Amino acid sequence: MSDDESVPAPLRRLWRIPEPSRLGRPAALDVDQVVAAAVEIADREGLTGVTLPRVGKNLGFTGMSLYRHVGSKDELLALMADSALGAPPTIDPKDWREGLRTWAFAQRAVFRRRPWLTRIPASGPPAGPHQIAWMEAALTAMSGTPLEWGPKVGILSLVSGYVAQSVRQSGEFAESRPEGQGQVEAERAYGRALERLVEPGRFPQTAQLFSSGLFEAPAPDTTDAAAADADFSFGLDLILDGVAGRLERSDP
Repeated sequence: MSDDESVPAPLRRLWRIPEPSRLGRPAALDVDQVVAAAVEIADREGLTGVTLPRVGKNLGFTGMSLYRHVGSKDELLALMADSALGAPPTIDPKDWREGLRTWAFAQRAVFRRRPWLTRIPASGPPAGPHQIAWMEAALTAMSGTPLEWGPKVGILSLVSGYVAQSVRQSGEFAESRPEGQGQVEAERAYGRALERLVEPGRFPQTAQLFSSGLFEAPAPDTTDAAAADADFSFGLDLILDGVAGRLERSDP
């Protein structure tokens, strides 16, 4: 890629476009070192542990010295988000539904491994090389469909948002549960408690829900992982059913 001066500095750093050479000694740090140190802290402590002074200290530098490599804390978060996302899965364009399922489950695996990624505020559309690679993979899954670019981008945004929200919500629920209590056990306890509290005269439909046995349904040996996968698959399939309906209307 050419050294295009018209590219904004944050994007230059995101894509690792070399800065114009300056006279003097070479820099002792580079963007990759700063981002790697920040990601390591986030993996260990979450986003709250990531500050420029902390990252600088871990690298043996002051926080102020990092501004030569990252323009701000927000830019550092953007760099971390792209770096930590990694490479997407290989997608077979022959089956759009299976391709998007593969894409969604792969992104979910990344977010579950690094839940702090779901906590980074969205500062704009995908812009980094890894984010663009994931976009390319999702678009590849839909490349054999008659969908126009607008609907494709909308589907990509919807699925990605569902994945992030699902992981974030699961993490928040897990953090709020008593220590040692799993998802299946928590759902049973929730259903039993609310069945006693919800009055049919005041909440007739909700009372029927809690008395239906839904929250007792999982078998005793159902694992939390299997329950979480089932919940995620149900929501994802609803979205993909909507895509299928759109495709039926788009089919010439």
